[in-house]
Amino acid sequence: MRPRSPTSSAARAFARKTLYDNFDGKEDLFLTAFATANRELKMAVEAACAESDEIWQKRIEAGLAAILEFFAERPAVARMCMVEALSATPAASARYDVAVEQFVEMLKRNTPADLGLPETIEETLVGGVAWILNQQIRRGDASQVMDLLPELSEFVLSPYHGVAQLGSQPGGESDSTVTDSNT
Repeated sequence: MRPRSPTSSAARAFARKTLYDNFDGKEDLFLTAFATANRELKMAVEAACAESDEIWQKRIEAGLAAILEFFAERPAVARMCMVEALSATPAASARYDVAVEQFVEMLKRNTPADLGLPETIEETLVGGVAWILNQQIRRGDASQVMDLLPELSEFVLSPYHGVAQLGSQPGGESDSTVTDSNT
């Protein structure tokens, strides 16, 4: 005797009942999944930063690598967090904004302060990274986001090193001696 297909109407009815026993609806399910993914991502980034070298640039690169690795290993989660959350519902969009602000605060805690940079530099940098990730993921290339690490590292670090100074060195490398005011 052949077992019933899991796509039978009985199985679908059971799954739907189980879903609605645990969540108020699709939006609640989405928001819970987003919150879980965001919490896991933050923990991965914070752990990577804590385990990295005391040099602030290394902490930033470790944090970026953790973000990229998290999304590369979870393309569906990457799409949910970086694409779908922006337009799923107003509540999802608001949660996305809160998540971005949390990463802005993490960047502020891990970079030198009082360098004369604009007050919105961290918002600009996190927003730029988010936009690049959004574009890569929308193209269906979430599993390839690790390839962005060198470019995103340079993008995030260059304001702190000085854009003019970065380009003036042979090979485009900086001899910046910005000290870490957060250690």
